[in-house]
Amino acid sequence: MNQLKIDRSFIRDIADDSGDRTIVRSIIAMAESLNLNVIAEGVESEQQRQFLLNNGCANYQGYLFSKPVPIAEFNALLKQDCF
Repeated sequence: MNQLKIDRSFIRDIADDSGDRTIVRSIIAMAESLNLNVIAEGVESEQQRQFLLNNGCANYQGYLFSKPVPIAEFNALLKQDCF
């Protein structure tokens, strides 16, 4: 799968920084035009997740969902349908 990752440095301040919002929107638009999936890293708040979803990014990673965990623990979480 080809995907473009949005760095957490752009995600961190999207609630307060119009420049970061513009960059994120541009990254999403560029990825769409290139038929790439987009994933945003460093999503820590529901407000960030909602902004991304509203702008066409539905793939995320970050502390909003889970702290980093070993693969065995991750697999156990998947079986519990936590995601």
